[in-house]
Amino acid sequence: MKSFLFFAFAMAVHADPGAPAPVAPHTLRETINSLEPAQIQKAMDALQSNFLAPASLDEPSRQRALLEGMIRRLAPGVMILSANDPDPGSPAIPYLAEILDDRAGYIRPGTLDAATLGQVDTALASFAEKRLPAVILDLRAVLPGSEFDAAADFARRFCPTGKILFTIQKPSAKQERILTSDQKPLFTGLLVVLVDGDTAGAAEALAATLRINARAMIVGTDTAGEAVEFAEFPIDGGKKLRVAVSQVMLPDGGVIFPDGVRPDIAVSLAPDVLQEIFSQSREKGVGQFVFEVEKVRLNEAALVANTNPEIEGAAASKADLNRPTLRDTVLQRAMDLVTAVGFFQKQN
Repeated sequence: MKSFLFFAFAMAVHADPGAPAPVAPHTLRETINSLEPAQIQKAMDALQSNFLAPASLDEPSRQRALLEGMIRRLAPGVMILSANDPDPGSPAIPYLAEILDDRAGYIRPGTLDAATLGQVDTALASFAEKRLPAVILDLRAVLPGSEFDAAADFARRFCPTGKILFTIQKPSAKQERILTSDQKPLFTGLLVVLVDGDTAGAAEALAATLRINARAMIVGTDTAGEAVEFAEFPIDGGKKLRVAVSQVMLPDGGVIFPDGVRPDIAVSLAPDVLQEIFSQSREKGVGQFVFEVEKVRLNEAALVANTNPEIEGAAASKADLNRPTLRDTVLQRAMDLVTAVGFFQKQN
């Protein structure tokens, strides 16, 4: 019944009776993939013989085009790095844990390392003392990386003992590295995982195995599809070729590279809004971006004090009209899910 509720809730989120059925775009890649080898050869011959700028088709140009096409097709598994390129990484978002409306514990790891894991253990112990029925694990702030052993340590806090978490597999190696859960989980209730397009690498592996082994629901958007280990090869001139050499295999046989992890409930949030929410939440937490503030009403205490909180509240609201209201719609949807499951469990 619980699985049925999850399915019904997800269908309700996506339901739009008036919307037409989605049509897959006809892309250049799809067109080329549909060609037989003989057709490809004929196309190349026609190009070589008839293109208006033959110099653009000399051997160095063809090799450059081949490399460019390979990198585009194999992305995000291949890229060229330069010593002069700016660091694309963003600053780490600090760890955060709090209780939302006495109904769910919220954990934002920020990084997947031993220090953060200790903080997560402390938070889970606190949630257990308060008997919270749900935990929301926010992986949207985790920086990309291939710390898969650390991801497995985080997964063990939620997955039953003896489960295969995931496997690190190399195409040319006979041996594969299998990571399993070898300890009793610290939390076994409702688990909701938040992801987005910047969730990459070890965080993707963590989200995927939690869905399989801890029955977690994933909310957000498709992840980056970079659950791989990279190796770098110098190609002279201060440049290196970064190549994916191994990938995460899930216990159900699925893979994450290159398509990423697809959420159970799809909801997006603009990256600049999310970064502003992360920035402001450092002081006051994330609850302020989830729940609406209840309007103050005239009451007996106010009458005795000869005040009118409704008028004062209206004046304050007018002063805040020019201030943008930030709402974490992804986290809001997660809390909606917690509410729905809690209601269902009470009815049964």
